[in-house]
Parts: sequence; structure tokens; C-alpha cells
Amino acid sequence: MSELWLLSEAQMGRIEPYFPLSHGIPRVDDRRIVSGIIFVIRNGLRWRDAPAAYGPHKTIYNRFIRWSRLGVFNRIFAELAAKGGKPDQLMIDATHLKAHRTAASLLKKGLYPDVSGAPKAG
Repeated sequence: MSELWLLSEAQMGRIEPYFPLSHGIPRVDDRRIVSGIIFVIRNGLRWRDAPAAYGPHKTIYNRFIRWSRLGVFNRIFAELAAKGGKPDQLMIDATHLKAHRTAASLLKKGLYPDVSGAPKAG
């Protein structure tokens, strides 16, 4: 796993308090799975294209879906952003990406974190 990207122990220590508790059965290594989730999203891969060293792709996918629905990633992002303080600079990028027509429904289903700060509809 030397060529794979893994979260450091310090990074894991900052986000681990936000993980849900295990229900009796010990979970697969959180550090490896969360690193796999980040690797897949950062590189724009399909879940099944995740390197096997991160664990089974189905486990990575299931953990992402389950924790997204529970709001785990929203809480992590919100807390880390709050601890960062006000930014010194704001940057605007004019890049745009084409998204598949089904991508619009992912936020409604809670599969991606809502970082907009907009109030939730009712």
C-alpha cells in the first residue's frame, strides 16, 4: 500500500469523533475505507475501480452511502470549516463541469454534503 494515499493519523484523529458507533460487529479499518472514499471521489473513479488495497469496492460504496444519509460527512465538513476561521482570500474559478442528468437528484437524496449553507426546504 505504499503507493496509495492514506489519511494520516493526525487527520484521522480530527475526524474520528464524528463517526457513528459500531453496532456490535467491528467495522473494517475506518482509515483505509475513508481514504478509499476520498481517493475515488478525488479522482472521479467508479466505485468498482477503487484499488483493492482500500478494501472491497462494495464496502467503500456502502460506507459512503450509509454515512452520507446519516449526515456524517456534513458534520465533518461543517466542524472542520468552523475551526478554520475566516479565510484570508476568496478565489473564484470560472471552470464548469458537465454533469449527467441524474446528478441533480443526488443532493436531494442526501448523497452529497450540502455545503451551501442555504436553509433547508421544508
